[in-house]
Amino acid sequence: MKVVIPAAGLGVRFLPATKSMPKEMLPVVDRPVIQYVVEDAAASGSDDVLIVTGRTKRAIEDHFDQNPELDHVADLPVLADLEALAEKVRLHFIRQRAPLGLANAVAYAERHVGREPFGVLLGDTINVCDPPLLSQLRNRFDALGGKSSVLAIETVPDEKVGDYGIVGGPEVQPGVVEIHTLVEKPTLVEAPSRLGITGAYILTPGIFDAIRETAPGRNGEVQLTDALARLARKEKVYGATFQGRRYDIGDRFLWLRTNVEFALRDPELGDRLRAYLAEPKG
Repeated sequence: MKVVIPAAGLGVRFLPATKSMPKEMLPVVDRPVIQYVVEDAAASGSDDVLIVTGRTKRAIEDHFDQNPELDHVADLPVLADLEALAEKVRLHFIRQRAPLGLANAVAYAERHVGREPFGVLLGDTINVCDPPLLSQLRNRFDALGGKSSVLAIETVPDEKVGDYGIVGGPEVQPGVVEIHTLVEKPTLVEAPSRLGITGAYILTPGIFDAIRETAPGRNGEVQLTDALARLARKEKVYGATFQGRRYDIGDRFLWLRTNVEFALRDPELGDRLRAYLAEPKG
C-alpha cells in the first residue's frame, strides 16, 4: 500500500526556527521528525511513499538524498540506517503550491495512488506502536471488507476537544466506530463525542471526489475532516482505536516533551539525563 505524508505546513508555532527550516526537520534526539514518519511507513510494509512538501521544504528532500561530502563517514551507523531506509522505500516528492489545508495536500496524491486505497501519516506526528500503526489500521480495513476508509482515533480530554476533528457514531465492534458525524475543532457542546482523529488514515480513492466537493473553510483551507464528513454520506467510514502512543510535535512544549521522553529511553543519554534532571537547579 502506498503512503502519503503531508508535510507542507508553515510551522508558525515554531517561528523563527521554521522561517527557513521545515518543522518536519526539527530533531527529536538525533533524527528529524520526518525520518521517524518514513520509518513508520516502512515498518508498516510500504515501499512507496509520497511526501507533499511546500516552498522552503527542500531540506526534506536533501535529508533522504546522498551527500558525497559525508562519504568519509558513511560507515557511521546513523548514516547507514538512513541510507538503508532510502534504499528500502521509494520516495517521491511533490509541492503543494499554496497552503490550502490538509485536504488540499492529500488531493495532490490522486495521480500517484490511482484508484487504490492508500495510507496517510502526518509529517509532524510520531507514532510508537507495535504493530506499526498503519499495519493496525490496514488489518481493520481488511477485516471491515476492504472498501471503507479507516481513521485512527483516541479519546481526548475535554480541554483538547477544540484542537481535533471529533467523530461520532455507534461502536460496531470493540474499538471500532462507524462514523456518522465529523466536526472539525468543535466546542464541547458541539462535539459528538470525545473521540479525536489522531492523524493516521487508510483512505479509499473516494476521498478525492469528496475533497473536490468540499467548500473551503476558514482561511480558505479545505479541511480533511469536512471532506471525510462528505465521504461518510456516500460510503462507510470507520474510526478505530489502536495500541501504542502518539507523539504530537505541534507546538514547542509537545516537541520538548517528546525529546525528553525519547532521550530518557536512549541507551546512551538516558542515565545522564536522569542524573541531570535530579540535580538541584538554582
